[in-house]
Amino acid sequence: MSTSPATDLRTIATTWVDLNDALGAPAVIAGFGRGLTAYMAALEETDLDAAAELRALERDPAQIGIRPIPMRLAVYATMRTVEAALTGCAAAVAEHVQRPPMPMPAPRRAAYARTRADRVAWDDHARRVQAAQDDAADPRRWKWTGVAPTAPYAALWLLARVQGAPGPFRPLQDAQRHHVAAVAAEARRRVEAILDTGAATAELSRPCPDCGGTITVYGGAGASPLANCRDCGGIWSELGAAA
Repeated sequence: MSTSPATDLRTIATTWVDLNDALGAPAVIAGFGRGLTAYMAALEETDLDAAAELRALERDPAQIGIRPIPMRLAVYATMRTVEAALTGCAAAVAEHVQRPPMPMPAPRRAAYARTRADRVAWDDHARRVQAAQDDAADPRRWKWTGVAPTAPYAALWLLARVQGAPGPFRPLQDAQRHHVAAVAAEARRRVEAILDTGAATAELSRPCPDCGGTITVYGGAGASPLANCRDCGGIWSELGAAA
């Protein structure tokens, strides 16, 4: 499914809280419905075997030694990968489109303003100093010291550049726009894959109970999963076979 960079970036920013929630629990996200991957796992009955294997690997909390980390490492890895990609993209874009700060005016020798012309000159100098300081400190600029920006911040910053929001920036060129689009699309794909919320299709390994044909399941992106036999045309939903 083709999407726009603005939609991809907005989706990443608004679903990041779901990734944080999913770090310590299975990704069942309110508002999205059950994702296709989870639905397929239930149909193929692989989740029970996987759960048994995980239980076999667990250690009694009373035992001495390293126990399983209370975190879904796949979710954590996805978050770090997406965050690195977005912040790196934003930094690269800023190098090309972010205007340098206004130059600070040359300092003036301290002196008493004896005339109106002196006062006008000093006031003008003070205004130019303040304007340069404000421009350098503009919060819309891509810059930081210490802790790097988060993925949602980077996504929203890139969204503002894509939409041409005002600020100390030049418009995106085609090369930067294509780069942002590619990074945003892949980041959204990874987020939706780990949360199991993206639209997808998959084939069941079990044949159609009526004709033995191939069953394709459609679902995700908020839609309830729907199965369809490509041979006899049978349709099934979570509620059972369609009339």
